[in-house]
Amino acid sequence: MLHLSRLTSLALTIALVIGAPLAFAAQPAPAVAPAGTAATSKAPLPLEELRTFAEVMDRIKAAYVEPVDDKTLLENAIKGMLSNLDPHSAYLGPEDFTELQESTSGEFGGLGIEVGAEDGFIKVVSPIDDTPASKAGIQAGDFIVKINGQPTRGQTMTEAVDKMRGKIGQKITLTLVRDGGTPFDVTLARAVIQVKSVKAQLLETGYAYIRITQFQVKTGEEVSKALAKLRKDNGKKLNGIILDLRNNPGGVLQAAVEVVDHFITKGLIVYTKGRIANSELRFSATGKDESEAVPMVVLINGGSASASEIVAGALQDQKRAVVMGTTSFGKGSVQTVLPLNNDRALKITTALYFTPNGRSIQAQGIVPDIEVRKAKITSEADGDYFKEADLQGHLGNGNGGADKPTGSGAKAKAMPQDDDYQLAQALSLLKGLSITSGR
Repeated sequence: MLHLSRLTSLALTIALVIGAPLAFAAQPAPAVAPAGTAATSKAPLPLEELRTFAEVMDRIKAAYVEPVDDKTLLENAIKGMLSNLDPHSAYLGPEDFTELQESTSGEFGGLGIEVGAEDGFIKVVSPIDDTPASKAGIQAGDFIVKINGQPTRGQTMTEAVDKMRGKIGQKITLTLVRDGGTPFDVTLARAVIQVKSVKAQLLETGYAYIRITQFQVKTGEEVSKALAKLRKDNGKKLNGIILDLRNNPGGVLQAAVEVVDHFITKGLIVYTKGRIANSELRFSATGKDESEAVPMVVLINGGSASASEIVAGALQDQKRAVVMGTTSFGKGSVQTVLPLNNDRALKITTALYFTPNGRSIQAQGIVPDIEVRKAKITSEADGDYFKEADLQGHLGNGNGGADKPTGSGAKAKAMPQDDDYQLAQALSLLKGLSITSGR
């Protein structure tokens, strides 16, 4: 099963997952590598290193301040073997494996934070929309330096995550550092979090907005339903679509492919390369474009990773959309979950993925076509200018229609673009594209 979250397996969410079973990938991964692959070409066992390993084990058991059993030592050795390969490979014990299996269901209990590790600290990758974390104002890039007053420096990811788990409704205080500033506390209560991966609405007549918060098993289906509803609500063909992938940390590979397939009629979407046979995959459009080829803008930022980068990269390479925002995270690797025979599993990097034009974005990210950084919008009230329609005895409009004196316009309803600078810029660009394309 192919999984594209950018997080370590122990930090997919600060949560206990209570959802549906796993359905990660385009095809299930074998528990062992297929015959005939590089994995079967056995090299001689490194006897000297194995002797050293056995000696270290004996020394620890004999001299460590407290007794340590063989099982603990061997499991720690396996964890070390995986964790030192890359940030995304890991050994999953029974609890971690169950959590990973259930994490794409979209419902779990916790804070709603996705985290990673950086320079020995716990770093917020992104808060999940409409969760205690996002409502408390926690932002991507914040460092969690204390959990309930205890420093996180030097803690393993597992230890930090375990401390942030707890009973629903129980409060927890996180000490955060933002942009190198003074530490500050945020207290929030754990909650049952239901993550809806797709949100959609009309920003204005003709202009649709679709936000994907993460790629779950049913995200492709949800995007299809959203497009149908937007067309129905608009009453006619749309003028343009904004696809918002900001702070989307990734998820299921197949979901990313399905989303792209809703916006293009033909061509390659993504392909992967690895050492084992089933890591060589190619995904192409099926011709079921549901967007009617209207102008499109994709929003990304540094919190857009993995599956989000597949979508943005495919639509960019296929010249289907203008990508706007800031450079994405840069996770271009694919992890395969290989179940073991004792309720445990290996989550191991098996391939790199490439955009249709052959770009690997590993450690580089997707560079937007138009860079637009996050900024605050301050609205300035319009003055009540005196107009022609205010003049006594003014001429009427010979083509019909009511006069428009000062103050005659209805007060506009508050919309997402009113206080989101990047979204406002995307909408302006989309209008320009729509006008120049004659829609």
